[in-house]
Amino acid sequence: MTEATRGRPRSFDRDAGLDKAIRLFWRHGYEATSMRDLTTALGISAPSLYRAYGDKRTLFAEAVAAYDRVYGGFIDRALAEEPTARDVAFRLFAEAPARYTQRDLPSGCLVVSGDAGTHDPEVGRLLSGLRNAKVDRLAARIRADIRAGTLDGDVDARALARFTMGALTGLAEAARDGAGRAELRRVGEVAARAWP
Repeated sequence: MTEATRGRPRSFDRDAGLDKAIRLFWRHGYEATSMRDLTTALGISAPSLYRAYGDKRTLFAEAVAAYDRVYGGFIDRALAEEPTARDVAFRLFAEAPARYTQRDLPSGCLVVSGDAGTHDPEVGRLLSGLRNAKVDRLAARIRADIRAGTLDGDVDARALARFTMGALTGLAEAARDGAGRAELRRVGEVAARAWP
């Protein structure tokens, strides 16, 4: 009689497995999420995980991209939909508290905290690159508003964009630390008042 081994079930749903990986990385970060955690949550063997997603770093990169599409993306939507940089910032400060405290999901933001404690330079570059790209996009919108006269010419576009994204990072981290939605809303209102 042969002993049954745990492989990839024929009915394995790759997208559902990816969502489980997203939630693990979101909750624990890249470094603290082990291959054993991943194989247990996904219900597949390590070789099957490698065949389905590649190594842990490759899976993490795919998870981060899917996270931004499925659970994140509110920053990109605000940048695409709002007429001014100020409107973008106010929308972000208003939406972030609910985004970072969704019921049945980990608190905070995978892009903000997924690389915490890691010594993997590729993982660090991936997430810092995403965070810096959002600062760059907002800074470009602020510069456009300065040229249009919507904001004063003495505004430091890069500093204001960095402040805004730093405030969002603070909201995400506060949510991970247990701050409730109402408190995060009040913090967002303070941040919005700091805008010129």
